[in-house]
Amino acid sequence: MSTDSENTEEKKTRTAEIELETHEIATKTTTPLHTTDWYIKWVASVILMVGMILASNNLYPWNILVQCIGICGWLVVALMWNDRSLIIVNAVGLAILMNGLIGYWLKLG
Repeated sequence: MSTDSENTEEKKTRTAEIELETHEIATKTTTPLHTTDWYIKWVASVILMVGMILASNNLYPWNILVQCIGICGWLVVALMWNDRSLIIVNAVGLAILMNGLIGYWLKLG
């Protein structure tokens, strides 16, 4: 009888360990810290947030210009990582923003 209770206790302990390991893995960062790409991605992210603030306050064309800079930063990171999905989304985003910026400049001229 003690064998069954020991096995049950061992299974509970093992299950708790697996859950803890899974939790640790889910919350642990997988990207290296304080590398060139780390700095570029964080600076680009902050710049994109500033661009969003400018857009929400209708500060056109400054919002597009600032967001272009942020997108360029993320495009550089995507190229450093050789991540095709990030390359596509940031290249298309840059093209869309540049289209708006060029259209604005053409209307001025």
